[in-house]
Amino acid sequence: MNAEPADQIRLLDVQALDLRLTQLAHRRRNLPEHAEIEGLNADLSQVRDLLVAARTEESDTAREQTKAEQDVDQVRKRAARDQQRLDSGAVTSPKDLENLQREIASLSRRQSDLEDVVLEIMERRESAQERAAELARRTDSVQARIDDAVGRRDAALAEIDAEAAAVTKERQVVAASVPADLIKLYDKLREQQGGVGAARLYQRRCEGCRLELNITELNEIRQAPADAVVRCENCRRILVRTPESGL
Repeated sequence: MNAEPADQIRLLDVQALDLRLTQLAHRRRNLPEHAEIEGLNADLSQVRDLLVAARTEESDTAREQTKAEQDVDQVRKRAARDQQRLDSGAVTSPKDLENLQREIASLSRRQSDLEDVVLEIMERRESAQERAAELARRTDSVQARIDDAVGRRDAALAEIDAEAAAVTKERQVVAASVPADLIKLYDKLREQQGGVGAARLYQRRCEGCRLELNITELNEIRQAPADAVVRCENCRRILVRTPESGL
């Protein structure tokens, strides 16, 4: 294949633009904000699970407290009725009086026990409320950090995308000035060679594979016409000759 030396030089410009696009794509994929957001989302999921558990416990203890308070109220009302009967003098039988007094005493003990249960439940409920409030604050804090990271990520992505769009447009203009068959070969080699299809021959060294050419290879390149498209014998990339090639 033959191409004017100037066209081959412009091919290096295309390669530089493609490398810049590759760098921008790599930067886009590897923004530190990506990992930061992923880690924060994992933290947020965990905190939210804990918050749900705390609120569930708070709800459960609220129902438990209501039930316990109802039990206390029932015992208190029954004790009040028994005390009213005792105070009214309606019960005259010594045995019935003894049974009534015994029942009142038993109800008093039962009420005391139930009130202790209510206090214990209230303590657990208060603890659950405090835990839920703390977790709600942590949820808000983590969400705020996520929002901040997302904002920074989006700003960085917008900057990268804007530069990539500009480089892509420039690449289209430069590539259009290079012969189609040369660009076709370059694109094919670039796909095969990890993104580098053309390299400069600098000081007898291929800048694609970084290997120095031997004397035989150098002599062949010296003897090749200026418009010949030469290839590196080591990496098979297009080797572009410049005044700094060391020939």
